[in-house]
Amino acid sequence: MTATSFFFGLTTGLSLIVAIGAQNAFVLRQGIRKEHVFITALICSLSDAALIFAGVNGMGVLVERVPWLLVVARFGGFIFLASYALFAFRRAVKPDSLKISGRAQATTVLSAIGTTLALTWLNPHVYIDTVLLLGSVAVAQGAGSGWFAFGAIAASFLWFFALGYAARFLAPVFARPKAWQVLDFIIGILMMVFAALLIWPVFTT
Repeated sequence: MTATSFFFGLTTGLSLIVAIGAQNAFVLRQGIRKEHVFITALICSLSDAALIFAGVNGMGVLVERVPWLLVVARFGGFIFLASYALFAFRRAVKPDSLKISGRAQATTVLSAIGTTLALTWLNPHVYIDTVLLLGSVAVAQGAGSGWFAFGAIAASFLWFFALGYAARFLAPVFARPKAWQVLDFIIGILMMVFAALLIWPVFTT
């Protein structure tokens, strides 16, 4: 159960994070230019960890007080995961290339920190992804919710640091819409599988 929950959290977290977006574009841009990569990736990862922790613990308290919320959490997680799968498939059909700014002047540390915080905390989707979605899915794991959260947090650290430090190699690949098309299709498949696994116990218990 521990390994399964951790892997579920890791893969679900990666499925949500690995998508075209302003935050990933900024991390990739910083990595390409080799500017403040560590602090940028660290802020993104720690922010995700804080949001995931809040989501998991908040949902956990509610479920303890109102047990039937566990079923609601499963249905809610299923709807979220299925919706993200559809969005991923839609992106796969109409892919976009990742735009990286070509601005010549260097980015200061304060500017990098401010931009990273803004792209993370001012994005309404981050609250849906990390607090509501991951919180709901984590609670549905029961005793494995903590390991699911740990896996999701590990996914954030793994993705943002890998993206930042491998950016010079990834940029030529993900500048092409075809690369994102394939990636989004894989994400869509994973999300549909996870959605099915999440809702299955409701009909078998």
